[in-house]
Amino acid sequence: MALRKKEKYIFNTHTLRYEKAVVSWTSSILRMLAFMMAALVFSLAISTIYYKFVDSPKEKILKGEIGEMQDQYYLLNQEVDRLTSVLDELHYRDGNIYRVMFEAEPISDDVWKAGSGGVNKFRYLEKYDNGELMKDISVKVDKLKKQMVIQSKSFDQIADMVKNQKQMLASIPSIQPVSNKKLKRLASGYGYRVDPIYKIAKFHEGMDFSAPIGTEVFATGDGVVETVNYSFGGYGNEIIINHGYGYRTRYAHLSRFQVKQGQKVKRGDLIGNVGSTGKSTGPHLHYEVLKNGSAVNPVYFYYNDLKDVEFQKMLELSGNPGQALD
Repeated sequence: MALRKKEKYIFNTHTLRYEKAVVSWTSSILRMLAFMMAALVFSLAISTIYYKFVDSPKEKILKGEIGEMQDQYYLLNQEVDRLTSVLDELHYRDGNIYRVMFEAEPISDDVWKAGSGGVNKFRYLEKYDNGELMKDISVKVDKLKKQMVIQSKSFDQIADMVKNQKQMLASIPSIQPVSNKKLKRLASGYGYRVDPIYKIAKFHEGMDFSAPIGTEVFATGDGVVETVNYSFGGYGNEIIINHGYGYRTRYAHLSRFQVKQGQKVKRGDLIGNVGSTGKSTGPHLHYEVLKNGSAVNPVYFYYNDLKDVEFQKMLELSGNPGQALD
């Protein structure tokens, strides 16, 4: 027996009778559309909430990759900073040691800082989520590349100077005057120090190497012995060697002389022995480097003897603001 469609009746208040309800097609369609719209809105709301708080597998992979890229950026940034520090040290030596040796003008600040631009050309990176990080590291790398080119050209110039000035290289002081490989005998460096006699701060124009009396003293560059002077005051027994090119070296407070005035010497030749003559409070060698008559810091003239680590140690020792020995 076929099922009859369920019929709906409504109470008519005018006739006071139940009458069969008649639903038009228009009402049916509107109800259906309303139901579908409600279902669609509900579905969109659920989807929005889900995707806002729950990552899809693809989003999880992308976020992981972004995290790894950020870590790599930070590591790269640290490496760029380290390389920049190394380049700054090379630039310092270029201008204050190598070019001074050859009496050449250092790289001007204008030329060196010309490699510091490039901020604007990376502005397009700001539109990305990690744009500031990418822009910062891009600017650093760009600056580093430009300054490396400048420094490379400078070293090429210095190499040409070396080829044409072998005699100059042999003459310029470049070793320590006493054997001091372990850097344990430096008593006082260049600069203001407390005078051991007058107990006031005075400018110390050389470096003091504390060593037993009789310790051998060597010429630090090729040259001619200009002065062999015996004295009971001041520098005491001293030797001055003229190396040419505006350079002279002084070796003071000696106990013995091993050379004569006018004698030619080579770098590393024995010229005298450590003593404590003149204004001295203990056995040591007072050593000076003079350029065009003015004393300069000898610490920058040991490049044939010292490796980078030893050079840094020598800088630390020479900077000790303690009392001098003369």
